[in-house]
Amino acid sequence: MRGIITFIQRDFLRWERGRVAVISALIMPAAWLIFVGLALPVQFTGNYLDFITPGILVMTMLSAGLSGGALLMFDKILGFLNKFLALPTPRESILFGKILFITGRGIIQTTIILIIAVIIGASLLQPLQYVMIYIVLFAFGILISSFATTVALYLEDHDSYAAFNTMISMPLFFTSSALMPYDVMPGWLRAIAVLNPLSFAIDAIRDIGYGIIPVLPLATLLGIACFVIVLCSHVFRKVTI
Repeated sequence: MRGIITFIQRDFLRWERGRVAVISALIMPAAWLIFVGLALPVQFTGNYLDFITPGILVMTMLSAGLSGGALLMFDKILGFLNKFLALPTPRESILFGKILFITGRGIIQTTIILIIAVIIGASLLQPLQYVMIYIVLFAFGILISSFATTVALYLEDHDSYAAFNTMISMPLFFTSSALMPYDVMPGWLRAIAVLNPLSFAIDAIRDIGYGIIPVLPLATLLGIACFVIVLCSHVFRKVTI
């Protein structure tokens, strides 16, 4: 556990020094929240800001998770990964430290977006509801960061990973339930959205806002996250031996 904490601290120190990256990562979700959540005259929901906020929170975590895969890519390219593998700590400490850092960074970013949402008019929830929202975001963050790390282990350069990130992020977001409810979607989009992992997290957060405990969506997220973590561990050990 000490090795995992050390690797987490190392990545947080590096992230803290890149203040431009910290601020720029929040610009897009904040812009979506303000310009879409407040500007669109949508009739199929009551308070559209309340409706879209869960989608923006999940989008923020998605962006943080996918961009986090580049951290392992840079460590691999610059030779740090080989040096870490030579340390006496278990090699899985590198992987789990990276996954937990990426998820923790996403939690910090979603917290800022959540505060902005409340300031501009989103409904204020009960403390227990926020705790449950963070549980959902943490589970989704583990899923996405494990997936991104697995992809980064296979790709050979940063340009390839950046292209992959661009290719997958927006299609995942637009084919989820982030922007509109299922009953107003075209049939083909609804069929995709109900299977999209982003929709599981978004629907779970919306259920929490309505006072419902999202047992099924959260259980599905946790199940997928556990599977991806096991797969990521297997790939990491295979690639680094």
